This record gives sequence, structure tokens and C-alpha cells, in this order.
Amino acid sequence: MAKPLTDQERKKQISVRGLAGVENVADLKTNFNRHLHFTLVKDRNVATKRDYYFALANTVRDHLVGRWIRTQQHYYEKDPKKRPPLLGLDMEELQDIEEDAGLGNGGLGRLAACFLDSMASLGLAAYGYGIRYEFGIFNQKIVNGWQVEEADDWLRYGNPWEKARPEYMRPVHFYGRVEHTAEGVKWVDTQVVLALPYDTPVPGYRNNIVNTMRLWSAKAPCDFNLKDFNVGGYIQAVLDRNLAENISRVLYPNDNFFEGKELRLKQEYFVVAATLQDIVRRFKASKFGSTEFVRMDLSTLPNKVAIQLNDTHPALAIPELMRILVDLEKLTWEKAWDIVVRTCAYTNHTVLPEALERWPVDLFQNLLPRHLEIIYEINRRHLERISKLYPGDTDRMRRMSLIEEGDVKKINMAHLCIVGSHAVNGVARIHSEIIKNTVFKDFYDVDPQKFQNKTNGITPRRWLVMCNPGLAEVIAERIGEDFVRDLDQLKKLEEFLNDEAFIRDVAKIKQENKLKFAAHLEEHYKVKINPNSMFDVQVKRIHEYKRQLLNCLHIITLYNRIKKEPSKSWVPRTIMIGGKAAPGYHTAKMIIKLITSIGDIVNNDPVVGDRLKVIFLENYRVTLAEKVVPAADLSEQISTAGTEASGTGNMKFMLNGALTIGTMDGANVEMAEEAGEENLFIFGMRVDDVEAMDKKGYDAVSYYNKIPELKQAIDQISGGFFSPSQPDLFKDLVKMLMHHDRFKVFADYEDYIKCQEKVSQLYKNPKEWTRKVIHNIAGSGKFSSDRTISQYAREIWGMEPSLEKIAAPDDPR
Repeated sequence: MAKPLTDQERKKQISVRGLAGVENVADLKTNFNRHLHFTLVKDRNVATKRDYYFALANTVRDHLVGRWIRTQQHYYEKDPKKRPPLLGLDMEELQDIEEDAGLGNGGLGRLAACFLDSMASLGLAAYGYGIRYEFGIFNQKIVNGWQVEEADDWLRYGNPWEKARPEYMRPVHFYGRVEHTAEGVKWVDTQVVLALPYDTPVPGYRNNIVNTMRLWSAKAPCDFNLKDFNVGGYIQAVLDRNLAENISRVLYPNDNFFEGKELRLKQEYFVVAATLQDIVRRFKASKFGSTEFVRMDLSTLPNKVAIQLNDTHPALAIPELMRILVDLEKLTWEKAWDIVVRTCAYTNHTVLPEALERWPVDLFQNLLPRHLEIIYEINRRHLERISKLYPGDTDRMRRMSLIEEGDVKKINMAHLCIVGSHAVNGVARIHSEIIKNTVFKDFYDVDPQKFQNKTNGITPRRWLVMCNPGLAEVIAERIGEDFVRDLDQLKKLEEFLNDEAFIRDVAKIKQENKLKFAAHLEEHYKVKINPNSMFDVQVKRIHEYKRQLLNCLHIITLYNRIKKEPSKSWVPRTIMIGGKAAPGYHTAKMIIKLITSIGDIVNNDPVVGDRLKVIFLENYRVTLAEKVVPAADLSEQISTAGTEASGTGNMKFMLNGALTIGTMDGANVEMAEEAGEENLFIFGMRVDDVEAMDKKGYDAVSYYNKIPELKQAIDQISGGFFSPSQPDLFKDLVKMLMHHDRFKVFADYEDYIKCQEKVSQLYKNPKEWTRKVIHNIAGSGKFSSDRTISQYAREIWGMEPSLEKIAAPDDPR
């Protein structure tokens, strides 16, 4: 039997086919050695692998820089609204040295990264803005089965991809007071923090376009608190500079949970204020912002600039742009508001009430007094309109107000975003319908034309070509390489559903990926993995609504069944669950402890052997996803219907040849539509069923009493079977499931178990399993972020995507 190709050999093969080309290897070697000597001041005798990584990264960056500059020139002139092996280095070792830029929490930050890739690949003149957190999402360690957080010091060795731009530093103001004068409104006596931009190139796919991601870092100004000239005061003042610079120190690690801390509000305003100054500066400096003789005002801004609010975190862009236009540019309120609404659009990413941002008015009054005044005026005019449309309907006005009354007055940031935007979208069709029918129904009734859907997507460059070169290659052999920029072409794979050679190739690639990942697991977890077992994977942030607990109940049920009939021919499974719990989210941390505790019992039971293994994947992040996604057989997408806005992990698994077991939630609905519902394992309540159950009341105890296997599993958790040294350890988790479970785990248990039996049954027939896999890959074209971004561009931003290649900087044209 031929030895399977390594990823490095496979990438060399792909490079030959042209899926990941490199220009001139001799030039690369020369530049590599130049950077090793002159940038890193090392020679081969003393250089470490990290030095090689930095030399290579700087070499690749050099290749991007000419195109980066040329792209910006092109945008100005035209006014448009995995690496192959080289240099004898082990690329996979160098890739392991590269730090994840963990600057987001869960799917939201990763989605933005996919969007940046697509915008560059589609030739859209776009900037991605964010905060350059010194410490990103924490590194997760599992110690005695518990999550322990460690700071993610991702910048400690520097970042070869970024370029600091101190010449574009901008002041950001906080605190102070508002003066209403004859000349207009002034925000005075403020504390100033400087925003220092760092630019990272974002290359498009084979079009010579390199866009920019600009991340802001907080710096104290030179005179920060240096009012007192005695020595003690001076020393303290210099030390106090840290207070200003803390703004970009660390990412808040909450996913789908709002935490109303002053530092978080500072972060949100910091990125908005710096970004809007940057946008206005570039607009005014551009040829459409000014002419030779006349400096134009900002009235044409919406024709040339689109601001997409990625959830409510940048909602302050609305009052901040109003402040710039009214207070600084001296426009009338009406003119300014028209500009703001036509410029801004809002993407909603969650309907969970605990995730929606509601900032206390008192906090605003202290930190951003002028913005509070502006929000009050926006609200006054908004409610005036509502009262004219619905005279006397005070309840509707209360529901639609931007200000929520109560013990603590709060600003509803989602309401601010809807009122201040010309377009509002959800991120999967079912989610967009829920927004219109429930959460924002009042706003939909008033402005139905604002509401749209933009189903999320993923970039096929990273999530197929780079992370699964073997699969990319066997697809390219059948249908050519154009699918990389036009993922809909995967539909052509349906012609190969009965092609024995293709079925064999797809299965072989999956097995190679599994063998490689099994070796990784054995090295890191010291657990012997059966590579012929089904790799059953649930990786995502740990949250009650994502129902890792339902997965746990299936594991226990499977374990109990194997114990009961050890001689039966069971389909072996390796069940992997991974994800981070927010540090303050007690229940999520207990769920991790339960998973690891179940693993301790199951993995050490000789009766079970290699038929069932449970592994908690530590420190789940992009780097690990790139290994686990290509190796997975079964993708668990089991949230309660109506709670997961979209999901993007579900799309990555589908594209890489895993079958989905899931509820009709988020993008699962559209995945079933594209691949055929018979090619997914769909179970459980639909959104209507959940709503009906909410009305009549969910009685978990009744399920516990009538389903013996569920009762057994719960009794084992409750009685300390999985925590013999601490029998009461999981009592609170059980109490929650029995009496306070908003996400109705027991209601879907029976159907989930039956559905898992169907999964096992199909796995016994490898050819039929692989046919369903091919159906799924062929149906995953819709879930390219290129399609998503094309829809944003045409339907919200008024721009036209282009696959045109621009002239390279060294191109004779």
C-alpha cells in the first residue's frame, strides 16, 4: 500500500497545480537570508526555529508590500466604493510557532476575518477596524479537569505582519463636561488618550489586491497627568499612564453575555472615535472629498463610505458621527441625521436577552456626557415619530424607546443601532425571521424595508485549501480549480456521487486526516485513539444554549449501553468536545468539569476499551480548528431551536466532509436545504415547538420520570458516579437541568438518542456514508463568505464586487 502523502508533499503537489503558487523560489531564498542576517541579526549557526519563522514572515510580507501600496493607489485613482514548502524548512514546524491573533471571542471575530479575506478577493475597497489587544482571548489550560485561564501574551516576540503608523495617531476624549455656547456645543475638560494604528495586510486571492486591517492601540499623551512638577507627582503621573493604556490591554472574554463595565465602554468608544476620525480624514483627503479649489462638506459621505456595525459593540458610531457633523462640521441636525442613517448599517448576531447591550445612563453621563445628550435627542425625535404613527400607544413607546426605565436607567444599544441605520440584518434566514417576528417586531412594523437577511459564510481559502489540501486536491482533479473563488462550482461534484474512484479518494483523505489528528491527540493527551472510530466533534464556546450537556447525556447513555451489553458489536466513537468558558460563567465551567470527569471514567473502563473515548480538546482556537475540522466525521450542532443566530463552525465541518447532527437552528436550516435534509441528521423541536412549550411551560421532571435511560444518566451525575471523591460536585448542574433549564435539554433527549442510533447505523456502511459526505460538500457552495460579502456589497453598501486582477507593482502595464 502506498504511503500517504504528508501535508507538505500535498501542498507541493497543489503548488504544481497552481492552487497555492509561489513566484520565484531563488528570490525568496535570497530575501529570506537577507532578513535572517539584517532584520534578525542571526546566522544559520545560532538561528532558532522562531528566527526562521520571522525571517520567512518578513519575506512573505515583502512580497505583499508592493501590492499593498499599489492597491491603495488603485482605490484612490479608480474611486471604487497554504504556503508551499521552500527553503528546505519544515513549514509545519514554523506554522506552529506563529501565534493565533485571538482578538475575538467566538464566531464573531473569526467571521470578520473571513469577511476581510472575501472583501480583498472580491476587489472591494474595504478596511477592517478593531482594537489591537495586548492580551487576546485567554489560553485555556485544563488542570485536574477544571478550566484555568492564562494570559495570552501573543505579542511577546513581536508580530511580523503588522506595521505601526504613528503618523496617523488620533486623540480620543473621555469624561469632561458639555458647554452650550453661542458658537455651538463644546465638549471640554476631557481626558485624552491617543489611538495608535497598526496596519496588517489582507491579501486577496490571486488578484494582486492587498487591503488593510487597522487595529488601534491606546497610548497616553506626553502630558498625561503631568501637571504637578514635584518629583513624587511626576513619578506617579508617569506610572498613571498605564491607566490610559489599559484601554487596549485585554479582550473581555464574554461570548453572548453582556458585561457592563466602564473599561468595556471605554474600549467601545475608543475604537469608534479613532475609526471615525480616520474615515473622515481619508474622505477629506480624497479627490471626492475635496477639489483643487473647494473643500467639500461631508454631505456626500454616504455615497462613498459605508459603515457596517458588526453587532452593537460599535453602536457608538451613530452618536459619534452625529457629534462630528453637528458640533464640529456645524451641519443642521436634520442634515447630519440623514448622513448618519444612510452611512450606517447594523448586523445583529444574537437574540439572547443576556447578550444584548444595555448601558447604564449614569455611566454614560460620567464617561461620554455629550453622547448621552445626543442619544436623548435621537430618542426624543424617534418617539415623536412613533407617537404620531400610534397615537396614545404608550406601551409601544415604552417598548421602542432607546432608554429603558427601571431601577437603573439603561440605553438599549440594539434600538439605537436600528433607529440609526438604513439596513438591519440577521445572519441566517431563520434568525432574520425571528428578529422581524419577535425581538424587533415593533421596529419591523414601522420600517419593514430596513430588515434583510445575510446568511454568514466562511472563506474557502483558509477553510478548505489551506486546512485540508488533500480534499482540495481531489476536488480540483475532478472539477478544476475555479471553485476556490466560486464555491458554487462544488455542485459539479454531484456528478461523481456514484464514481467509485472519487468515493474512495474522499474516504482516503478523511482517513489520512484522522490518522494525523489521532497522532496529535495521542501526543498531547496520552490517550490511545482508535483511528477507525467515528470522530464525533463538538467545538464551540461552552454555553448552556449550545447544549454540550445534551452531548454529555448521549455519552453517558452510550457508555451505559456498552456496559450492559459488552459483547454486542458497537460502532466505536471518539467523542471530542472543545471550547472556552467565560471566566465568570460558573455553569459553563462546571460543564467542562463534567465532560472531563465523564472522560476519566469512560476512558479508564476496560470493559469499554477503544469502543468509546471522551476527550476534552484543550484551548480550542483557530490553529486547533484547522486540525480537527478536516478530521471530523460527525459535527454536533445541537443548540435549542431559535437560539443560535447562524453558526459558522457548522459550515466548516460541512465543507470538509463531516456529516451534521443538528437541530433546525441557525444556518443548519439552510445547510439541510442545500445538501438535502436526508443527508443531515436532523432531530428535535423546531422554533414553533419551542415557542409552544414556552407558552404551556416546560416540565423537565416529567421527561426524567418517563425515560429510564435519561433517569439513569441524571442519577449517575447527581449521585457522584462520575465524581466519586466529591459525590455532590454536580448537584447544582442537575438542579438546573431539572428545574431552571431555559434550553430544554431533556425535551430533545429522546429524539437525539434515536438520531445518534441512525448515525451509528450509517457509519457501518462506509460507501453510503461517503456518498452523503459528497452530497454535503457539493451543497456547501452557498456558505462561502464571498457570497455573503457580495450580498452585503450589492444590497447594503451599493458597491459591485469584481474578480478583476489589478496590475502588480512590477507589471509593465
